Amino acid sequence: MRDLVAAIPNRDARTLIDLGCGPGNSTEVLAAAFPAATVIGIDNSSDMIAAARKRLPSVRFELADITTWSDEGPFDVILSNAVFQWVEDHATLFPRFVTRLSAGGSLAIQMPDNADVPAQRAMREIAAEGAWAGKLANVARPARHDVLFYYDLLKPLCARVDIWRTTYHHVIAGGGAGVVEWFKGSALRPYLTVLDEAEQKAFLARYLKDVEQAYPARSDGTVLLPFPRLFFVATR
Repeated sequence: MRDLVAAIPNRDARTLIDLGCGPGNSTEVLAAAFPAATVIGIDNSSDMIAAARKRLPSVRFELADITTWSDEGPFDVILSNAVFQWVEDHATLFPRFVTRLSAGGSLAIQMPDNADVPAQRAMREIAAEGAWAGKLANVARPARHDVLFYYDLLKPLCARVDIWRTTYHHVIAGGGAGVVEWFKGSALRPYLTVLDEAEQKAFLARYLKDVEQAYPARSDGTVLLPFPRLFFVATR
């Protein structure tokens, strides 16, 4: 989030939106970087909005679906951090967001770009090969796109598009089991929610074996988990 915010070129921005704000941790970073601005957080979870309001009582938070969010603005910054990997139809949504920017305003987006890393491949392979394959056959994952897709989509609409990919190495305690816990809260969820308790246990046991092979623990028991992320800041 800090790397994304640092790349916003207009440091005098006054109206900022955080799409998919969750419990307000990303909004807090945005508000701190632009202390004179009006910052609004949007999320479709009432629990998340309640947590965000408790965390930042002076900031305005709204309950809304970011795919149908209809406020026309204009806004100096529309930002989203680690949300749109769960959302379809970027080809429609992102140009729509650009039209809501003020002149010189920026659309700033960060998404995981890790579909081809061993941890993600293992999930898909185990889902397709196990006794649960039938149950998991219809687990849908939004389409992933490359750098060229986003550049070609946004450059005709913007004066400038900065786009980059960074691989962060997260230090995970607990060896392979720690990596499994890391993904249980995100990429594994669509699979695990479909399975019963016994199937979940078997799925995770197989996944742990693959993870331990792909990401061997260091001498202190930690794993350095490579996690690539795609960023772009499109300025109108």
